[in-house]
Amino acid sequence: MRATRTITALAFTAASALALAGCATTSASSSSSGADATPAGDALQVVASTNVYGQIVEQLGGDAVEVTSIVTSAAQDPHSYEPSAQDTLAISNAELIVENGGGYDSFIDALIESSGSEAHVITAVEFSHDYPGGEEHSDEEHSEDATAGEDAAVAAEEEHAHAEGEAHAEGEAHAEGDEHSHGHDHIEGFNEHVWYDPHTIAYVAETIADELTELRPDDADVFAANLDAFTAEIDALEDSLSELASANDGVRVFVTEPVPVYLAAEAGLENVTPDAFSEAVEEGQDVPPATLLESLDLLRADDVRVVITNTQTGGAETEQVVGEAETLGIPVIAFSETLPEGETYISWMQANIAALSDALAE
Repeated sequence: MRATRTITALAFTAASALALAGCATTSASSSSSGADATPAGDALQVVASTNVYGQIVEQLGGDAVEVTSIVTSAAQDPHSYEPSAQDTLAISNAELIVENGGGYDSFIDALIESSGSEAHVITAVEFSHDYPGGEEHSDEEHSEDATAGEDAAVAAEEEHAHAEGEAHAEGEAHAEGDEHSHGHDHIEGFNEHVWYDPHTIAYVAETIADELTELRPDDADVFAANLDAFTAEIDALEDSLSELASANDGVRVFVTEPVPVYLAAEAGLENVTPDAFSEAVEEGQDVPPATLLESLDLLRADDVRVVITNTQTGGAETEQVVGEAETLGIPVIAFSETLPEGETYISWMQANIAALSDALAE
């Protein structure tokens, strides 16, 4: 019987009220931008569905963690990724698993089931304010949480025994039902690409730090310091997006595929892409001819300031939209789904925001 512990946004909110207010690729675990822990014995084994979440864990965990990111290349599509035996082994050895959920990386479900993993699982989509049934996080709550890292570390250590008991009880319930899988199925109308929302990532990071603290309480101070540094960088991203929104509120953009929609929305931009266009591109299907014509007419109406594409998905219709935009002199920028080589999550988002700002200024 599987005893996987799933950490949900609801559970995190309750914990925060107590603690904060009072081909698989193994990547290096240290981060130049974070404090380093001195692990007692073996490093904590963490598996992330993609290198986006893997890098965040590395930055928060420092030398105390060894992170395996399963999807690491732009050539790999998490929606259709086929796990290997090496992936199964990594999951079976993991003490913590971080995934996106929402149908994006459902291969994680299969790996957990086949490996019999009892690792704690963090599902990022459940921290999104748009997630159906999820809790909406206020800016005030985020600000308070960001300055309470040390309190969280102390509280997590004190509650370790109690939480461990609850984890096993919850795991039993998951083994009998499908509570764990509900965060993985594709949800109609919900954009699962939540890592393009820095606000959501702030809460995911806090939960990762809490879990690392529970699993390695001796390194609690290091995790808290690294979380504080990461949260400060997230705050800077949000400040940059707020500045863009102030200068470009309501400006219309065409986004060929849903990946960067959260970032565009935080920049105050209006996405005018027909749903049938972006959904077809995301699913790798042909865009209906009438929808393509509607999309081209939007560009020709001189009402779209920027076209945004996904470097990892596309097709003939996307190429037509890009070609038309270039003919009309509309700036075209491209964002990726996975973390580019040599980048951190923060530097990647900084580059994306800068590219968007430059395009809007043209």
